[in-house]
Amino acid sequence: MPQLSRYGAIGQASATFSVSKGDTCIEMLVVAAIIVILASAVMPLAKVTAQRNREAELRRSLREMRTAIDRFKDAADLGIIGSLDLKAGSENYPADLRQLVDGVTAANDATGRKLKFLRRVPIDPMLHSAEWGLRSYQDKPDSTRWGGQNVFDVYTTFGGTALDGTKYKDW
Repeated sequence: MPQLSRYGAIGQASATFSVSKGDTCIEMLVVAAIIVILASAVMPLAKVTAQRNREAELRRSLREMRTAIDRFKDAADLGIIGSLDLKAGSENYPADLRQLVDGVTAANDATGRKLKFLRRVPIDPMLHSAEWGLRSYQDKPDSTRWGGQNVFDVYTTFGGTALDGTKYKDW
């Protein structure tokens, strides 16, 4: 039985493979082209994912503020908020968003306890600021300016369009 070496059987011719330098360069170009194609497919997906995350954060922020406004209104209607903290003609809505954070005094409470409805004013994820569009109870629904009497509703002032085709201002 012939002895085997790493090059094949002793005394037998073995086939050798030689790779030219040109083949390696072409292979590298093909791999680079595939990577570019995959990256170009991933980039739009990453942008849509980032926008979807900002939209979800905007919805959470709006829901948080609107819930706080509703809780303030309910507390004022039930007489839980002291009358000195309610502005005349405000229809029992908060004067501004800051009042929801700073709090109001509880009615018939000598301890000076404050009722707070928000921990902080959320940041608008579209504009990266704490400035929100406000509507008062007395404003017309299509009004673009805040009347200043109270805060009935909040909205983003960003003028873009959402992934579902609606305007962010209409949320």
